[in-house]
Parts: sequence; C-alpha cells; structure tokens
Amino acid sequence: MISGATGALAVVMVELVLHHGVEYLFATVVLMGILQILAGVFHLGKFIRLVPHPVMLGFVNGLAIVIFSSQLDMFKAGPEGAKVWMDAVMMVTMLGLVGLTMAIIWVMPKITHIVPAPLAGIVITAAIVIGFGINVPDVGSMGSIKGGLPSFHIPYLKDFMEAGGADKFQAAWDVLVIIFPYSLILAAIGLIESLLTLNLVGEMTNKRGGTSQECLAQGISNTVTGFFGGMGGCAMIGQSMINVKSGGRTRLSGVTAALFLLGFILFGSSIIERVPLASLVGVMFMVVIGTFAWRSLVIMKKIPLTDALVIILVTVVTVMTDLAIAVIVGVIVSALAFAWSTATRTMARVETTDDGTKIYNLEGPLFFGSIESFAELFDPDNDPDHVIVDFMNSRVVDQSALQAIENLAFRYKSRGKVIQLRHLTHDCHKLLKRAGQLMIDANDDPEYQVAVDYSVKTGILGGGH
Repeated sequence: MISGATGALAVVMVELVLHHGVEYLFATVVLMGILQILAGVFHLGKFIRLVPHPVMLGFVNGLAIVIFSSQLDMFKAGPEGAKVWMDAVMMVTMLGLVGLTMAIIWVMPKITHIVPAPLAGIVITAAIVIGFGINVPDVGSMGSIKGGLPSFHIPYLKDFMEAGGADKFQAAWDVLVIIFPYSLILAAIGLIESLLTLNLVGEMTNKRGGTSQECLAQGISNTVTGFFGGMGGCAMIGQSMINVKSGGRTRLSGVTAALFLLGFILFGSSIIERVPLASLVGVMFMVVIGTFAWRSLVIMKKIPLTDALVIILVTVVTVMTDLAIAVIVGVIVSALAFAWSTATRTMARVETTDDGTKIYNLEGPLFFGSIESFAELFDPDNDPDHVIVDFMNSRVVDQSALQAIENLAFRYKSRGKVIQLRHLTHDCHKLLKRAGQLMIDANDDPEYQVAVDYSVKTGILGGGH
C-alpha cells in the first residue's frame, strides 16, 4: 500500500490548527501514532472483519465518486475561491489529453507489462505536450513541490513550556485535554481507511494482510513524523489502487514510491512541475473506472433490500462526509438490520410428553432484540405445572436474555408452576451460572451439562419487579 496525507485527516487537522496552532498539530500527530501502536499491540485491527460486504461495496463506490469529483477542479481556471470552467478551446484540449492518457493506459498492458501503464500514459502525454508546446496547466501551476529534508523538532507548546513547578502538571493536563480528542479521531480515521484499503488490496492480490502489523507500522510512522514537523497520514486508497494495478505486490513498491517521491522533491522538482495535469487526471479517471464496483448495480435487485440500502447509504455518506464516518454508519445500520432480522425469527416448537410436561423447543438466539418475542411464546396461565424450555437450537447471548429468563421463571413461580432449562451448551451454562440463576442439581455433570434440566432462581436480577 501507498501511504501519505489524506483528505479525511486534513479536514480534522484544519480545525485543530485554526484554533490552537501548528505546534499542537505536531503533538497531536505524535499521540495519534502512539494510539495506533496501542491498537496494534492489543490487536484491535481484527475488528475490521466486522465490516460487512455491502459496506465495502458502498465504500469503494463512494471512493470512486469522490476521486472523480475531485478531478473536476482541474478543468477550472482562475484564482482560488473564484475558479470558473475553462474556455472551450482549453477544455477540448484538456479532454483530448485526458482521453489520450486513458487510451494509453488501456492499451499498454496488451503490448507489454515491463512499463507500468499509468507511468507510460504520463510520460507519453507529457512528451507530446512539451514537444509540441501545447499550452495546458501543469503541476507547476499548482505550486512548487521543491523542498528539503526536515529536521528533528519537539513540538513547542507555549503554555506547557513556559509553565513552572506545580503549574507544569496542570499545563500538561490542559494540553492533553486539547490534543487527545483530535488524536483519537485521527487515529480511528487513519486505521479505518488503512485497514479497509488493506482488505481491498488483499482481495485484488489474493493475499491477506496483517492488520496488527499495519496498525503498528502506521503508528510508528506517525509518531516519528510528528517529531519532524509532518502532518501524519495513512494508506491512500487511490494511490494504492494505482500501485496494485501497475503490478506492485510487495513492500518494495511502497518503499520505491517513497524514495522516488523524496528524490523528486529534493532533486527533480523541475521535471515533475512540467507534467501536464491532464495526464494525471487521465490516470485518476482510470482508477475511478477500476475502483467502482460496477457489479453492485447489477446485483441490487438480487440481494436483500437492507443490503441494497446499506450500499446506497454508505456511498452517499462517503461522498457527503468522509470514508471513515461512512463505514461506521454502514456497520451500525447493518448491525441493527441483522439484530432486527434475527429477533423476528425467534420461535418455539411446542410438544407435550406422556406425563403432561410441556416442552418449548426454542429456535434462534435469545438476546436483547428477541426478548419480547421470547416472552410472547409462553402461556403461564394455561400451561401445566411442569414446563421445560429446550435450548438445543438456541443460545443465551447477553444480560437482556438473562433478565428475560428470570422474568419468565417468576411468571411461572407466581402461579405455583415449575420451569426448567434443558440442553444448555457449555457457554450458556457458564453465563447463567455466573449470574447466579441456575439451581444446580446433585446430578450436575461439571464437564458436560447439556443433558441436565436446570431450575431457575428468581430475584437475582430483579425479575418480576
């Protein structure tokens, strides 16, 4: 993957710099890196597996639209804040060069794989523009990229540096109060974007990346960057897509990209500044075509309605806000949809034994979303004196389920009837026993409890009140 400064991070950083200054940004980047290192140490990156596939489809579709819309500014001219569309002649010239670049990128892989297609497109288009003296905007018109090597720099936080004695601790706390929320947000955004990019690249290359390794690497990089006056960053999806589509498969491609970028900034800025913007736009348009999940348009009518809505929602939120927020929204909506779907499928098959015992064979998990349906399955007023709830095809998941079981037991107990639980799996047995709800019989097998019938204690969690 290719990493660097991204728009999603920059939006948050702008607010910090406006209110507190650039030195606070450097301190925030250092803390952001430390938080990302901790995320790697505690393997928090594995939670990216919870992102459903519809969210990924919406994510890549929104990303493609964002990349496309960001390139439209290249077809405008004028001072910042007052840009207007180019005149007809310039527009036609730009579109022609963009089309030429895209055609080269499309044709080149059919001819040879020695030269990456995007590089060939940029070089050939730039050679034509420079050779024929075509007047179109180039990289230099956007500003100079010439620079030098950074020096080590400890963020100068005036209030903290000038405080003395006991005030030092208060000043340190005040600084932490300012930078910690920003660091947490930036760390989360950076990791979400990077890990989603990691998944996307993994699908394209049929290789599984290490989420914890990525968290650690990104955290170390950002921590070091903060001490050298950098703004930090994360994996850049567009550039990573270009890298993969150009044949990059190992760390060498990322290292090479970084070294070339450094070389261009230090020694080759004059060359890069002559590259026409049209060639870069052409490359990004090809990235858009390759990134957008066109198949998602075909499968919309074939997948569940909730999944289709999630794809659309994540796409829209990505375009309107940023990638990280869109993914979080998508995961939440998907989780709620799953909980609702699971809750509505809770049911019971009822049978009565020869001795008059009524058995409720539960189907589906018992959790916060299904407790209402669970309670409605039973009829304490008309049931016999002995009732068994069979959990062979069900699971007790959370505290809401424990409360529902106790409430049910209280309803039967208040009518002088007995209810017992059967076929509790080991994890369900452990959960109820820890809550103190199981009345353990003398014949309980501590190693294998599934075939034992358990009575339920009431009053443990306030059941019936």
